[in-house]
Amino acid sequence: MKKAIFEGMVYDSLERQLPVVYVGDEPTYVIDDSGFERHVSAGDVDRQVWNFLSEGIEGNEDILAEQVAKLSGQDDIFSLAMIRRQFENRDQQFFELQEKGFPYDARMYMIMIGFKIVVNHRGEVLEIKQPAVTNGDEEE
Repeated sequence: MKKAIFEGMVYDSLERQLPVVYVGDEPTYVIDDSGFERHVSAGDVDRQVWNFLSEGIEGNEDILAEQVAKLSGQDDIFSLAMIRRQFENRDQQFFELQEKGFPYDARMYMIMIGFKIVVNHRGEVLEIKQPAVTNGDEEE
C-alpha cells in the first residue's frame, strides 16, 4: 500500500493541516473547500514537492556526491559511485518512499523544524516553507 510521503506537513491556504485518508489503497490529502471535502492524490502533491526539492541536484550529481563522500568519511571510489548513483536514481527513491514512507523520526524532525507545504483546493503546491539552515556561527 502506498503512503503519503509528506503526511503531517501539508496545509491548505488557511494554514490548516490536511489529514490523510485512503480511498481504496490510494492515499489522499483531504482539503476542506467551504464544507466540501476534496480528496486530492497524495502522489500528485508529493511528486510536486519531490520535483521541487530535487531540481537543484540535476546536473550537480558529481559535485554533490564528492561532498557527501567527504563529509561522511567515505571518499573511496566505490562509496563515491554508490552515492552518485543515489543522486541519479531520484525517481526510484520517490517510488520507494511512496511504498515505505519517511521514517517516523525523519518525518517528525521535518515537522518540528517547520517544514510545510501549502496547497490550493486542487492540490497544486503554492508554497514550500523550508526552515533556514545556519551553522550557528552567524552574528545576529
